[in-house]
Amino acid sequence: TMQKAHHMLLFGCDEPGSEEAVWDCGEMTNAGPSFERAPTCKSKPSILYAWGRDAPELHLPEGVGFKVGGESDIKYLVLQVHYMKKLGPDYSGIAIESTVEPMEKTASTLLMVTGGVLPPNKKETFETACIVDEDVEMHPFALRPHTHRHGVSVAAWVVREQPDGTDKWQLIGERDPLLPQMFQPVNDTSIVIRQGDMIASRCVMVNKENKAFAMGNTGEDEMCNYYMMYWVYGDNVLKDNTCYSPGAPEYHWASEAGLNNIPPAK
Repeated sequence: TMQKAHHMLLFGCDEPGSEEAVWDCGEMTNAGPSFERAPTCKSKPSILYAWGRDAPELHLPEGVGFKVGGESDIKYLVLQVHYMKKLGPDYSGIAIESTVEPMEKTASTLLMVTGGVLPPNKKETFETACIVDEDVEMHPFALRPHTHRHGVSVAAWVVREQPDGTDKWQLIGERDPLLPQMFQPVNDTSIVIRQGDMIASRCVMVNKENKAFAMGNTGEDEMCNYYMMYWVYGDNVLKDNTCYSPGAPEYHWASEAGLNNIPPAK
């Protein structure tokens, strides 16, 4: 429950950051001298799944699975648990169903994330956008937002430029990040994202406090994260599964990405 574990992230690693069964991944406050401090993965981690705010369990679509082991880039699974405060024994975890049978469709998760600063007593938008530059056909099927207490709305779109120069925005999904942070189904399961398309996400935040909040990893920071699960036929998933921007005030869609016809922020 969220009273114990604030949120959990399941990473796929070529090699874990430590050979210990439990270690301090260094993203929150110091876990103390009894734990080795090491990264989640020794090389680039892949986020497979995320849970928070008492979200229900996730069931993948029929015929869809994450490819691990064998010739894949994922040889190890590492579960990262973020705690708000120190507590007694905890048995938080994730139950996984596996098969040795090949799946028709391979799942992967794209993380859309920003940096930036939320000023005091202000409404602000934190935006990121990336062009798909790999030869893939992505079928989004589930989305999950993550902010801390100032988040109001998190949404993602596919953006395609029309012949007249106008951008057409197709909503993939939108959710209040203060509801249970589950992977909810996308608005339209027929959406296919191809090479040359742009994927854009936005967090709307409202700060009624007299201090600023930077985007960061601790409970005293804010976060603007959007996880998009997608599947592909076969196993040709994105090699780069992260879309990042420096966020407000440095980055906005209109000024930095040159986007137009932008949907109004709620």
